Amino acid sequence: MTVIAPEQIAHFSDSLPQQLSKVARRWAPLEALQDTAIAEVQLIRADTATSFHCAVYEPCLCFVIQGSKTVQLGDKEIVYSGLSYMASAVHLPMLGRIDHATPEQPYLAVKVSVDPQEVAGLILELGDKAPPAGTDSICPEMDCGLISAPMDDRMQGALYRLLGLLDSPEDIPVLSPLARRELIYRALMGEIGPRMRRFTATDSQAHRIARVIYSLKERYAQPLKISELAAAANMSESTLYHSFRQVTRMSPLQYQKKLRLLEARRLMLAEGLDAATASYRVGYESPSHFSREYSRMFGAPPRADVTQLRGVAAVSATA
Repeated sequence: MTVIAPEQIAHFSDSLPQQLSKVARRWAPLEALQDTAIAEVQLIRADTATSFHCAVYEPCLCFVIQGSKTVQLGDKEIVYSGLSYMASAVHLPMLGRIDHATPEQPYLAVKVSVDPQEVAGLILELGDKAPPAGTDSICPEMDCGLISAPMDDRMQGALYRLLGLLDSPEDIPVLSPLARRELIYRALMGEIGPRMRRFTATDSQAHRIARVIYSLKERYAQPLKISELAAAANMSESTLYHSFRQVTRMSPLQYQKKLRLLEARRLMLAEGLDAATASYRVGYESPSHFSREYSRMFGAPPRADVTQLRGVAAVSATA
C-alpha cells in the first residue's frame, strides 16, 4: 500500500498555476534574474514595481507566471501578465517595466533561451502539421519580432514539467532537452506559431531581416552602410528600411545606436572603463556626442548613471 504524505496531498490539490508559482518561488527566492541548473533557463523575480529599463532580448520564450509587465519596442507596447508568454524571434533592444508586484505576490517569470536553428529544425520535422507561415501581403503586425499569447493548459503543463526538473537535477541532462522541445512545439502549434514560422521561412521578408539583424549585432561598432545590408539581404534599400521597421519598430540606425549604448553601459559597469574609452570601443568618434545620446537613452550622463547603478547593486547585495 502506498502512503501519500500530507504535503503531497496539498500539492496535488493545487491548481496548475499555483504549482507553477510555488516552484518558481522556491527556485527564485530573491529579487533578480537568476540562473538555474538548466543552462537555457533563467528565473525572474521582482517584489516591487519598477520603472522602465533597457535590455536586449535574445531569441527566447518568456513565460509570465504571476504579476504584470509592460514592454516597449520602438512605437509598439505590449502588456503581458500572469499565465501569458512572449516570443522574441530576433535580438531586440527594448524597454521593460514591472507593473504589478508585491512581496506577497511577486512578479515571477521564466526565460527559456531558444536557438532559431532549433525552431527551424522542428518546423521541418513537423512538415504540413505546422501552422502555415502566411504570406508577405498580410498585416505588417505579423512581421513584428516580438509576439505574445496567453498560456493554455498544455503550455502550463509543459512549463511545469521543465521547472520540475530543478527538483531532480540528476534528470536534467536527459529530460531538459525534451521539456524545452515540448515548449517550442506548443508555441509553434499555438496562436503565435504562424508568426514564429515566418522568421524561419527562407523566402520571407521576416527571415531576411533576421539575417540583417544578426549582421548588425555582430558589427554594431562599425559604420552603418544600408546599401551593403540591402545587397546582402537581396532587397532594395527602401524595402529593407520598411521591413526592418516592421520587425523591430525602429530604423537600422536607431537599432545600432541602442546596441552601442547598451554595450557601452555594460563595459563601464562590468569592466570599469571610463566613458570616453567605452564610447570609442563601441564605435563613437566623439565622446561628447556619445554622452548626449547616452543621456537621452538612460536619463543621466554616463558617469552619474553608472554610479547610481553601482549603488543600487551594492544595496541589493547587502539587503
